[in-house]
Amino acid sequence: MIFNSLDFAIFLPIVFVLYWFVTNRSLKLQNVLLVVSSYFFYGWWDWRFLSLILFSTLVDFFVGKAVAKEQGKTKRRMLLWISILVNIGFLGFFKYYNFFLDNFVSAFSFFGNEINANSLNIILPVGISFYTFQTLSYTIDVYNRKLKPTQDFISFAAFVSFFPQLVAGPIERATNLLPQFYAKRKFKYANAVDGLRQILWGLFKKVVIADNCAKYANYIFDNSADLSGSTLVLGAVFFTFQIYGDFSGYSDIAIGVSRLFGFNLKQNFAFPYFSRDIAEFWRRWHMSLSTWFRDYLYIPLGGSRGTLTKTIRNVFIIFIVSGFWHGANWTFIIWGALNALYFLPILLTKNNRNHLNTIAEGKYLPSFKEFSLMFVTFALTVFAWIFFRAETIAHAFSYISGIFTESLFSMPYFKDGTLAIPTLILVMFFVIIEWFGREDQYGIESLLMKNKLLKWCFYYLILILIFVFAGTSQEFIYFQF
Repeated sequence: MIFNSLDFAIFLPIVFVLYWFVTNRSLKLQNVLLVVSSYFFYGWWDWRFLSLILFSTLVDFFVGKAVAKEQGKTKRRMLLWISILVNIGFLGFFKYYNFFLDNFVSAFSFFGNEINANSLNIILPVGISFYTFQTLSYTIDVYNRKLKPTQDFISFAAFVSFFPQLVAGPIERATNLLPQFYAKRKFKYANAVDGLRQILWGLFKKVVIADNCAKYANYIFDNSADLSGSTLVLGAVFFTFQIYGDFSGYSDIAIGVSRLFGFNLKQNFAFPYFSRDIAEFWRRWHMSLSTWFRDYLYIPLGGSRGTLTKTIRNVFIIFIVSGFWHGANWTFIIWGALNALYFLPILLTKNNRNHLNTIAEGKYLPSFKEFSLMFVTFALTVFAWIFFRAETIAHAFSYISGIFTESLFSMPYFKDGTLAIPTLILVMFFVIIEWFGREDQYGIESLLMKNKLLKWCFYYLILILIFVFAGTSQEFIYFQF
């Protein structure tokens, strides 16, 4: 079940009514309803994979309790490894089995040894990368005594399977989300209105910006060998806004839906394309994943506290693993390594925390220096996205070589290219709205709030744009991760 579907439009109001008007007198019943609803939501895609979520939930619930009771260091570590092996084992098998098998066979073939090995027809469970990381962080926090284990299985099951963020995040920490299942929730009109506003903006990002950009990005990437350099740049820009509108749109809808039920999820995107360097970009892009790798991989490895060699090693590890997390393809690994190369000079010169505030804070426009830094960072990001989008490394290099030709300075042109003009205008409109809302949690959080008439006219404008310009419905990109 996806957010931009008729199924979800029917599902959400039913759950909302049951939650606030039928089970509202009992916290336990509300949590049970959320578990049942979440399993129904996930099972709508493929009920067979519900067993994976249930098994992962059971393992981490009981391992968490056992780790907290155990005092022996060896036994505690053994219990932690049970959780790691179960969660990473599932993820590794479903997501990476064929990748490792194919590369193993290719490596032997390179040295003249032929191996016959058959790939498996494995279906990747939607959202497995997200909920495995969520449950794994719970066990690690309990192991490190940063969190007391829960004794309430229903609340823990609801935490793991919470349907708004189950299949594409944000990846919530138990320290933030789990306690919210213990506390009595009360319906707050202001929170519900704010949630609906964020859902509206998320839908606009997805169906108007992402889906329309996808149509042209797909065409240009699929026909890159026949197109000019300037058109290939345009294709990369289209994909840049596609992936941002798609993924941040999902996060906005997830956060907004959660607010309808009295839950507060953490911000996952903080206007990353307005960043002034790559370090700032990674503080603002997919924040729940970036901080996960920082806290559970980078810092345990030593972070930047060791020697120069170890610091460089740790940076490459965290970015390459982050790339590999996105998919079983060398293109994602190269994308991660390229971002490590971007990030290293900033870290080594101790400039990685230069831009902790919002660009042009309190101003309408950035300074020339701020604009220049933002433009360079955006250009580097667009270039890196080529590897992320390309089917193979060869495709990526072919695409890039096609850009750096004399045709780079020609006017972009492709079949039906004039039909892309409304999409470009919509993207510019989107960027302007995001710019004026960059100091908030999401683009339209406080836009025009002082003028009731203008505010509602703007909401209706967004609704009209959604109905008029809704692109061909496509699954959220991050469902494949």
